[in-house]
Amino acid sequence: MSKKIIGVLGLGIFGKTVAEELCTFEQEVIALDYREENVEAVANTVTRAAIGDITNYDFLQSVGIEHCDTVVIATGNSLEASVLAVMHCKKLGVPNIIAKAKSGLFEDVLYNIGANRVIMPERASGKSLASHILRRNISNIIHVEDDISIIEFKIPQKWIGKNLIELGLRHKYELNVVGLRMGNMTTLTTDLNPQNPLPADIQISAVTNSRTFEKFDYLGFLD
Repeated sequence: MSKKIIGVLGLGIFGKTVAEELCTFEQEVIALDYREENVEAVANTVTRAAIGDITNYDFLQSVGIEHCDTVVIATGNSLEASVLAVMHCKKLGVPNIIAKAKSGLFEDVLYNIGANRVIMPERASGKSLASHILRRNISNIIHVEDDISIIEFKIPQKWIGKNLIELGLRHKYELNVVGLRMGNMTTLTTDLNPQNPLPADIQISAVTNSRTFEKFDYLGFLD
């Protein structure tokens, strides 16, 4: 089994969750925080846990951060701390650096100094909640990159009995259909006949610009 070595710098709720989830999949995790209680909370779960200042280059080097395949900088409240951690990880040769940010300004700065990916958990959670509240037909969204997603949705009443050719989903909604599912629990079928009429209990899986299709769904414009 191939394992990765992943550093998690900052063990608040977000960092602790990331570290524990990685360990669930039997990855090697180096977890760091300046607060003793946070380090103790994961010490029996991760590969290595250490108390120290993640903005200190010598400390990061002493715990072996240079051996990490990926480092997650999970502290997002101090821009200075995040910047120093990114810079030190770059200097130590870490190939993939993911940093948490609390604002768009933090995001821009962290990308500019070399972070490979910057995430804003609060923004993502807010989008997810709004999406969940507004859904009419969409049952699941898997985000691939930017606004490109795989979406699964039950067909609207007006689509029943029509086929994929008649509906013109690619032209109307930027949907590229990849599979059909009968009901909620059955296996996804990718062997599609676009001339077959769609029954009432079918769900469609498609690759799409999720922002475009979500707007159609949430406003009740699917026809």
